[in-house]
Amino acid sequence: MEDSDQENHTYMRVLGLDIGTRRVGVALSDPTGVIAQSLTVIPRRSWAQVIGAVVALIRGHRVERVVVGLPLRLDGGEGDAAANARRFADRLRKAVAIPVVLEDERLSTAEAERVMLEADVGRSTRRARRDAVAAALILQRYLDRGRASARTGGEETTGGEAT
Repeated sequence: MEDSDQENHTYMRVLGLDIGTRRVGVALSDPTGVIAQSLTVIPRRSWAQVIGAVVALIRGHRVERVVVGLPLRLDGGEGDAAANARRFADRLRKAVAIPVVLEDERLSTAEAERVMLEADVGRSTRRARRDAVAAALILQRYLDRGRASARTGGEETTGGEAT
């Protein structure tokens, strides 16, 4: 990359979250905001404990945006899991001074399982990492759509959800 290209390029780390009933999967983008990687899984004991852990990750990695998976039904409707993700995003917005957006995450956990099976990952490892891999898939989808939108001059969307 030439110096002028580097000066014009915006660097931004983005954190992705897959909110589960027992665990929260976490993914982090590279500094350029292009590639998502699974980071960790936070055991969910209480919302305050999860928010505290996410805030620590945001500070530790200098995150500038958080993407929370919104588990819509296949027909696009919302159930209890989507309402739970929305409540979590609202709580997180009150705890941090950076944008928190929702991203359609339909089938991300099933896709994460498939990816790990194809990689011949053992059952216990799959169980432990599934939520973090799902978070990486959600985050990657968000990052890819943002780049496509930037190339076409379109506005950024969040899978049908405004921030």
